[in-house]
Amino acid sequence: MAKRADDSYEQLLNENAEIAAQFDNDIFIPDSFDSTQQDLADRQALRRVAGLSTELADISEAEYRQLRLERVVLIGVWTSGSAKDAENSMTELAALAETAGSQVLEALMQRRDKPDPATFIGSGKVSELKGVVKATGADTVICDGELSPGQLRNLEDKVKVKVVDRTALILDIFAQHAKSKEGKAQVELAQMSYMLPRLRGWGDSLSRQAGGIGGRGPGETKIEVDRRRIRDRMAKLRREINEMKTSRDTKRQERRRHAIPSVAIAGYTNAGKSSLLNRLTNAGVLVQNALFATLDPTVRRAETADGRIYTLSDTVGFVRHLPHELIDAFRSTLEEVSGSDLIVHVVDGSHEDPMGQISAVREVIRETGGGKIPEIIAINKCDIADQEMIREIMRAEPDAYPISVHTGVGIEKLIAAIESSLPRPKVSISVILPYDRGDLVSRIHEQGEILKEEYLPQGTSLHALVDEALAFELAKFREEIVQQ
Repeated sequence: MAKRADDSYEQLLNENAEIAAQFDNDIFIPDSFDSTQQDLADRQALRRVAGLSTELADISEAEYRQLRLERVVLIGVWTSGSAKDAENSMTELAALAETAGSQVLEALMQRRDKPDPATFIGSGKVSELKGVVKATGADTVICDGELSPGQLRNLEDKVKVKVVDRTALILDIFAQHAKSKEGKAQVELAQMSYMLPRLRGWGDSLSRQAGGIGGRGPGETKIEVDRRRIRDRMAKLRREINEMKTSRDTKRQERRRHAIPSVAIAGYTNAGKSSLLNRLTNAGVLVQNALFATLDPTVRRAETADGRIYTLSDTVGFVRHLPHELIDAFRSTLEEVSGSDLIVHVVDGSHEDPMGQISAVREVIRETGGGKIPEIIAINKCDIADQEMIREIMRAEPDAYPISVHTGVGIEKLIAAIESSLPRPKVSISVILPYDRGDLVSRIHEQGEILKEEYLPQGTSLHALVDEALAFELAKFREEIVQQ
């Protein structure tokens, strides 16, 4: 088995070398696959600039600061795993920070058995961090982990600059990239779920508890009022998302009623899922070299070589330790994965730890109820990936196919694997359909698998495999129906 996988991979490498020779490294997928990328142009229309003063030095440039690159320092706690795993986690945090619109100045890491319950890092590291912030002129500290409200407050009080954790960072990226009404509502719900336990007052000005005229009443403090308003807003958002979920469920049920198989393209963020969808269907979905560039799912129609119809869905990318607030808020979106018949799991073969990415994605898929769905591994970027790493993935995963969306290498084999893995109709029928029932003939061609077709004087004779619902409709025309 391993030798066969190696031989197959060697053949792909040779094909890739021939095709890559025709491509310049600066050229991406042709416009026919990438559409006009108007969405990408819109996203890049407002550019952030470096410079201006820091939060510590001056607060008079508040409006301009929204456009400026935040100067950040990263801090992480290494509690388990190897040093390589810790470095990969910090590299990913830096990529997240840059996607959010910041300039990474320094990165610090501390080896501990467990995070400090008061400040996430120890007192000595806090002093070091404070010195680094002051020396670099940073205005934000980003922590690689989810901090408790107390840890955030204590660390901000000691460092004297804004402190955000990994969860808040990912939520910020989602807020920037959300485009549809449902996506914006889901992001807002996730942000409020994160914000609610982290509200805190800023002195006596927020208090309503006072004696005399004007002070009598419910006695709520300002922070309690804010919490109540947030809860009310969250309840309203949940109702709106449920209403939008109904529309999505209706469309999904319509596809199931017509027995249209669905294929979900899932994978780690920035692995190339949208590029693959564009390559397979000319969908014109936004493609950007950034984390979480795609939030809203895109469903496109595709057709097998023998004429069967199926759908391809592009989904939001996953990441290690995806915040639970996001999983809960985006559950309706992630149902595109859990409700599919087949998952095409796209892996970035050029990444330093692709096996870790596979494990992280499968963990999220299991949490959303899609753990038992058949899966195909598509190892993207095989033209620039380490050859030995790709061989290792292929040995570990029997249904793995090296591809390059950039050059098109391996795409045909992947399409063939998808088509062969689609659920096949289970009912064998032999019918003679009158020539005025061309609608049924068309449905058999779209939803079933034609084994034999003849044209007789009385009508079209068909021997085919169809689903049970269509077989029931064809019952009055049947010659023979057999359950396989």
